[in-house]
Amino acid sequence: MIGIFVALGWTFARIAIPWLVQKAIDSGIEGDGSLLSWVAIITAAGVVSGIFTGLRRYWAFRNARRVEARLRDRLFAHVQRLHFAFHDSVQTGDLMSRANTDLQHFQNFITMLPVTAGNVVVVGAVTVLLFTEQAGLAFLALLFLPLVNVLGRRFGQRLHPAVMGIQTEAAELASVVEETIAGVRVVKGFGAERLQAERLATEADDVYDQSMRASTVRSIYLPAVELMPSIGLILVLWRGGQLVMQGQLTVGELVSFNIYVAMLIQPLRMLGMIIASGQRASAAGQRIHGVLATAPNIVDPARPVELPSTYRPAEPAGGATPSDGAAPPPTGAERGHVRFSDVSFGYPDEPEVAVLHDLDLEIEPGDTVALVGSTGSGKSTIAQLLPRFYDVTAGSIALDGIDVRNIRRQELRRAVGIVFEETFLFSASIADNIAFADPSAPPEKIEYAARLAGAHDFIVELDQGYDTLLGERGYSLSGGQRQRIAIARAVLANPRVVILDDATSAVDPTKEHEIRDALTDVMGRRTTIVIAHRPATVALADRVVLLDEGRIVAEGRHAQLLATNARYREVLAAAELGPPEPQPRGDGGSAPAAEAGVD
Repeated sequence: MIGIFVALGWTFARIAIPWLVQKAIDSGIEGDGSLLSWVAIITAAGVVSGIFTGLRRYWAFRNARRVEARLRDRLFAHVQRLHFAFHDSVQTGDLMSRANTDLQHFQNFITMLPVTAGNVVVVGAVTVLLFTEQAGLAFLALLFLPLVNVLGRRFGQRLHPAVMGIQTEAAELASVVEETIAGVRVVKGFGAERLQAERLATEADDVYDQSMRASTVRSIYLPAVELMPSIGLILVLWRGGQLVMQGQLTVGELVSFNIYVAMLIQPLRMLGMIIASGQRASAAGQRIHGVLATAPNIVDPARPVELPSTYRPAEPAGGATPSDGAAPPPTGAERGHVRFSDVSFGYPDEPEVAVLHDLDLEIEPGDTVALVGSTGSGKSTIAQLLPRFYDVTAGSIALDGIDVRNIRRQELRRAVGIVFEETFLFSASIADNIAFADPSAPPEKIEYAARLAGAHDFIVELDQGYDTLLGERGYSLSGGQRQRIAIARAVLANPRVVILDDATSAVDPTKEHEIRDALTDVMGRRTTIVIAHRPATVALADRVVLLDEGRIVAEGRHAQLLATNARYREVLAAAELGPPEPQPRGDGGSAPAAEAGVD
């Protein structure tokens, strides 16, 4: 409502000024009226116009910034809701470009909308006044207006592909910059600065080429669009001067008429800017919509089922009692029963390439199970299916007797804590990183989690202790220190199941054993899945599951498999000698393939 009032006030003040100038000339200069009075009135009208111009711009920017903020919040929230498969295929730099550059183009266009709407009202009102006062002169003034419309439409059609190309190439450029900065240690480690500079130069040249394409279109059409209204003004001066000399028009009326015509020039000249801004906003809107229109593949169930406070196995049909020798049901304090039933899975981009085949695996509450296998055997895939980063292609996964697809994602992922091989720490204090899942956790709880993870001793030796601020990704710490903080972060969240996805790979073997000893009490009451390559780590598990090409080929204790299974010995020997396993899908790693077979 306020915006409408401001727009009407601005329009009235703008339109009134030429009429007041006419009266000042005809009455105050050529007549016997008071010129000073008319000058004062015109000054007052100009002040009112200036005030309403400022208010109009304020409300235009206010509304545009509000829309931008809401759209940015919506985009950010939606990106977080999107499934892992989406993030597997979209570059971080591209998302950053959409969230920043594209939204800025969109905001700029929204800012121009109230101004454009005001100009449209002015053009309409002035056109009516011109035809009312002098229809012939009005026809000359607006003679080339249809041509302006034709040029404007062709300008927009030619400009849109170029603008879309600029924003696409800008996103590619942002991706190179983001990757280079994020991986600066790798770049420097391999002396690849020149290579990355060449990549950046290539992308920058592409942006330049697209920008010059757009500039060429603008240089052709914008002068023509701006010239047409000026031709109308020239015709009005020529014909209006003749009418004044013939006595058919007063000097004041001619000046007023020319001011009205001049008022049409700026809006019509802005037409090119509006079209260009509109095309940028259209391209930006398409790119933003491309993200917002992507529906998450992993969604909460329509009727979610809450995880039970304790796990109790289903009773046999007919109320039969367990057979003699069967294990007693777990106590009320035990949680974390995991069951994989006939699970098959292929990643969404290559569903025909099966990573898991009819996998059956049951883990009792409180058990520690080690998953062992060569690269591509499906170990990390299992770790990502349990918290439902991806949905199984066939079969089902249950946590404490509930299918994970029937549990709210937030509840499920708080119940399953994962420590990834590639540890990610935020640019915050150590305490904030440990308490990431529970920011309100008291210092005592944070310290307890750190002690369990074997991190307390090195933390207190730092200058600021738990208040020590970490740099980006925590690179100011060693790899083992980062992983211990990540383990503490998982422990503090108090999950039912802890998954250590090769999380001790960067820890010294001696310290690894200390971490395992420190976690004994926690693991004794919590199900733990360990993906490991070191025999010393595997030996600490209650049970070892050997995977090969997505199938379980052997189970048992470490010593038993080591003595009886040749394939098991080969896998451990290869792990000791070979390179570390690639990063799994869903955490920034490469896609699985039939030959490469990333877990």
